[in-house]
Amino acid sequence: MDIKDLKSLIKMVTETDITEFELEAAEEKIRIKRGCAAPVVQYQAPQQMIAMPQQMVQAVAPAAVAAPSAPAETAAPAAAKGNEITSPIVGTFYRAPAPDAAPYAEVGQIVEKGQVLCIVEAMKLMNEIEAEYRCKIVQICKENAQPVEFGEALFIVEPL
Repeated sequence: MDIKDLKSLIKMVTETDITEFELEAAEEKIRIKRGCAAPVVQYQAPQQMIAMPQQMVQAVAPAAVAAPSAPAETAAPAAAKGNEITSPIVGTFYRAPAPDAAPYAEVGQIVEKGQVLCIVEAMKLMNEIEAEYRCKIVQICKENAQPVEFGEALFIVEPL
């Protein structure tokens, strides 16, 4: 399996609701898991290719290396009580549809199911993040135009 195939598999997993993917073919075995932690990619190759998997995993999954400030950011949302609304993709967090527009949601605001809370831009595509249920915004975990990782908390909400 070459690097392009691995990249397309990882892209398929991150763009869908799949949380775990496993493929076994001949002497190769690939396992991709995702969730709150960084994606995990395991690759088992034939004996003659034993040095190659580590290079492939490093090239394909650079997000597995956590930023030094990540523990401080994840500790803050844990202090607030409520449910987390997390980023479904890696991108840039925007609170409003335009720089001069009002934010979609503010702390203390009650939002309805399906109401847009923010935008996460990924590869020049603006992805609207909507409330999955009626809730009250307790905390906004990210600053405007700040990068976000998959599974990272964007909001702390209290279900109503």
